[in-house]
Amino acid sequence: MRNLLTTEQLAARKRFHAFAADAIRPRAAEADARQAMSRDVVKALAAEGLLSAMIPGPGGDPALDPLEYGLLTEEIGWACQNVRNFVAVSDMVAHSVWRWGTDAQRARWLAPIAAGEVIASFALTEPGIGSDAKSIETTAESAGDEIVLRGRKKWISFGAMADVFLVFAQYDGKHTAFLVERDAPGLDITPIRDLMGLRGSLLAELTFTDCRIPAANLVGRPGTGLTFVASSALDVGRYSTAWGSVGLARACAEDSAAYATRRSQGGGPIRDHQLVQAMLTDMHVNSTAARLLCHRAGLARAARDPEAINQTLAAKYFASTAATRAAADAVQIHGAVGIGSEAAVQRYLRDAKVMEIIEGTTQLLQSILGAAATGAGL
Repeated sequence: MRNLLTTEQLAARKRFHAFAADAIRPRAAEADARQAMSRDVVKALAAEGLLSAMIPGPGGDPALDPLEYGLLTEEIGWACQNVRNFVAVSDMVAHSVWRWGTDAQRARWLAPIAAGEVIASFALTEPGIGSDAKSIETTAESAGDEIVLRGRKKWISFGAMADVFLVFAQYDGKHTAFLVERDAPGLDITPIRDLMGLRGSLLAELTFTDCRIPAANLVGRPGTGLTFVASSALDVGRYSTAWGSVGLARACAEDSAAYATRRSQGGGPIRDHQLVQAMLTDMHVNSTAARLLCHRAGLARAARDPEAINQTLAAKYFASTAATRAAADAVQIHGAVGIGSEAAVQRYLRDAKVMEIIEGTTQLLQSILGAAATGAGL
């Protein structure tokens, strides 16, 4: 991988790794156990300039290029998937406002989100609507200079702590996006706890009961909610999930190699056992292959290649499944230690499985990529 990166990208990866190792990884187990992510981590990300890093900063600071952003996401994913998820969700909303919002919306939200002063959340999924986003049932109705929202959203990452939500609803039958502040009248927020993985991502259910927001909070135009706003945001989320899965698989390989070196069985370290070596080999090779798919997607995104979307889907599909396999093997290598509450690998396994579900399930991506493979190809 080293010879595929520029000197600047290598330096960026080194900086990202040092930050993740110092500010994020030591708190990962606590976030999982407490089912909450500390705002101190948000402040640290903002101070390092790592929130909204894929769009130009308010002071004219340049955005990270797609590969640098991928490297950032890999390192954060290596350290803690809850924090990676936070950065992804925050960036999905910021990117949507930057690309599709009005000048007033950009002025109101972008700088505070980048500074960690405002927590943003992406609210698309509903209790009965997941991958079939076009079928959302939440409605929006015009009422003079206001919009009235009715419906429910569920499984909303960081919804329990968010200050503003990017909400998708049917507006006169058209899929449309809106910005909804936490204190909007008619919005009720119910935290969701005790998830299998990403337990520190503070998920919530949102209920809109004649929830009134200013009409000026409409993002883009009526009818652009799915085809433009949501689709471009989900593309960001899938790219983050792909690279983050590489980081998770790498953490599995590193922890497993270290444990296999110090754990003795049958008169020697278990790293000398052929079946353990086979699992370690698969972890290394699959994580390397996943990284190369992510790298290919990053190059395509930088070149604005139309195939970047499918290449991102392929990277997300392979990397998330590779992470799940790596985490399962990591638990197996650790044996009884691996299923204990203090073992990082059991958290890796729980988080990895979620990576196969968020931003498009494995089966949905297989369907999309399969159709593409029988057409123009990948």
